[in-house]
Amino acid sequence: MSLKPAVILLLLLTGGACARRKAAAPPAPQPAAAETAAQPAAAEAPSAPPEPPLPYELRLGRAVYRHYCATCHGETGAGDGFNAFNLDPRPKDLSDPALQKAKSDADLIDAVRRGGAGVGLSPLMPPWARTLTAVQIEQVVGYIRTFRK
Repeated sequence: MSLKPAVILLLLLTGGACARRKAAAPPAPQPAAAETAAQPAAAEAPSAPPEPPLPYELRLGRAVYRHYCATCHGETGAGDGFNAFNLDPRPKDLSDPALQKAKSDADLIDAVRRGGAGVGLSPLMPPWARTLTAVQIEQVVGYIRTFRK
């Protein structure tokens, strides 16, 4: 059986195509000149030290706050929660230094326990005494104290 030169050439070419070869990785895109100039400056800028982790009681207070309070008062207590824009009057800014200074822990505990109407504030804030334990209310107030600006 004799093979013609064209068939031999075809076999050689297709045999090479079936061989497994590692594909070369595409070259990484080069950053623009503005990006390269900004990178060293960002690397040299001092970063803020990480905040220390909250103690256990405050983490418990944060969990309760997020569940019951953040919808109106917001994640940082600024009175900008998801539901705040539906309320008139708007929820208090719990991070306001004047409020933090003017209200004692007992005042805040009483407001959480009795609700807004119970302490002469907005009746839209419900009383939480039947939902939360006294310990949970104290933990929430402790967590609210971390909002100081």
